[in-house]
Amino acid sequence: MFVKSRTIAASIGSLVASALATTEGACPISTNTALGEVVSGETFQTSTNSNLGPGCCAYLAKSPIGNRLMTPSDGSYADRAAMQWSLAARLTPRCIILPQSVSEVSQVLTALVEANERQTCQFAVRSGGHTCWPGAASIDYGVMLDLGYLNSTTYHPENGTASILPGARWGEVYSTLLPQGVLVVGGRDPTVGVGGFMLGGGNSFYAAAKGYACDNVANFQVVLANGSIIDANAHTNSDLFQVLKGGSSNVGIVVRYDIYTFQAEDLWGGIVTYPFSTATQQIEALVDFGDNLKNDPNSSAITFFTSTNLANKTSVINVYDYTKPIARPAIFEKFLAIPGNLSDTTRIANLSNMVAELEQPDGFRDTFLTLTFANDVDILTKIVSTHEALYTTLQAAKPRGNWTINTLFQPIPALFGQHGAEAGGNVIGLDRFTDNLMLYQLYLAWQGAEQDDLFNSKGRQAISDIKAASVANHTDNPFIYLNYADRSQAPLEGYGNASVAKIKAASAKYDPNGVFQTLMPGGFKISLVDSDSNSTCAVQAVGLGNSPQVQIEVAGSFKEVVGGRLA
Repeated sequence: MFVKSRTIAASIGSLVASALATTEGACPISTNTALGEVVSGETFQTSTNSNLGPGCCAYLAKSPIGNRLMTPSDGSYADRAAMQWSLAARLTPRCIILPQSVSEVSQVLTALVEANERQTCQFAVRSGGHTCWPGAASIDYGVMLDLGYLNSTTYHPENGTASILPGARWGEVYSTLLPQGVLVVGGRDPTVGVGGFMLGGGNSFYAAAKGYACDNVANFQVVLANGSIIDANAHTNSDLFQVLKGGSSNVGIVVRYDIYTFQAEDLWGGIVTYPFSTATQQIEALVDFGDNLKNDPNSSAITFFTSTNLANKTSVINVYDYTKPIARPAIFEKFLAIPGNLSDTTRIANLSNMVAELEQPDGFRDTFLTLTFANDVDILTKIVSTHEALYTTLQAAKPRGNWTINTLFQPIPALFGQHGAEAGGNVIGLDRFTDNLMLYQLYLAWQGAEQDDLFNSKGRQAISDIKAASVANHTDNPFIYLNYADRSQAPLEGYGNASVAKIKAASAKYDPNGVFQTLMPGGFKISLVDSDSNSTCAVQAVGLGNSPQVQIEVAGSFKEVVGGRLA
């Protein structure tokens, strides 16, 4: 079972239970799941109860950190509430609390749990707010715990680590560390926040040489649901240490990342644009590159196929990065031999300069979806064909305003999993695979909330078609990169049963009352994962009030529950 956010709705629980019985096992949800807890849905609400929040905010206002509270009557509230990168992810919390220290995070969490004894107090936690889907790091009617003021970066030369707080942005991190001659493995977009990126694994230019960003953490400082502040590392709370490397926000709030540093060097890289007529050569070059990363792991490449309403065509954009100051390394030879490029920004520069070029534009409604495949020319060719078909379909629909669809490919060599295992293990599960893989991301951007259904449904259909094609030609892989996952997807299940069991065990041990499973509904919840099932299923309540419309997702589409049965 897979559900993105939940709220108690016992009055409709019996309808859900009855309808589940009609799915004939397609949606293996227990009929007594938390007395009928359901997900709120396509209206992107994180709760169907509009009464959530007032007492919680009042309780926080009277607490010792009440001066950190913002409500809609405050002049700066609107700007703070709108700090989600994607317009589609912006919701309206009843109040926002901005702790300025680790101890204040503990006080906030303790106060919310106490207030919940009087009134349901759901909350969201936001670091950078770059996740596209609403409710992941945002909430309607509840409390927003905003970590944006916890944003410092401190280098410790005595032990070779940097202490980085979750509200920092990667551009700020690099600007702080570079003058001191060091760097850490981190994000490729300067505006992405540290917190969510790290907990989802964290891909980077350095991944082939050093593993995911989470594999470079020496210590996590964590606030647990009971307010206690603990460390998790290879020697202390080592089970939690492993689970926090990819396990998302299921166990606590990470308030500090102590990350191993390395000597800073300039990189060679940049963006090279090509016409779509080179697509076949690009795919062949990328597959060859992925298979040869083991021979030169200082390398990174991302291939985009991008189409917009303005250009009326598809272009190919390659992002090359080499983590040494060596121009045009041999591993990029097949790419660089492709003739007819339209632009080329490759140069030798520092990391801050490189990531500045990759900042993603805001001001759009966005969705990410992702899958993983064998490193295979045929499936990549099929994906590009699906991209072109999707582009044609959207052009025919004539969406209002500007819009873009991007198909991105990033190699996942077997090295990634090996580095994770050598660093003490994570829960991402790539160490299960000995073959080289390819990560695929579908990224759509558009304008206007009235067009959400169009772009979301077409994107999900494209993903479904591609998944079916990969199964048919035996190139499919279960891994779902959490940081690119849509709310309709199941990244935790994709980690494998062993990892699911570890996350469940850590949740039970460190959060025995399930605070991060029920009071914090956003994100991917381990309590809603059936470790013996590969199915993806969601229950949602559309609309607010006492009589929301109940829907169940079966085989990729939502069906309305009418009279206890699926319509």
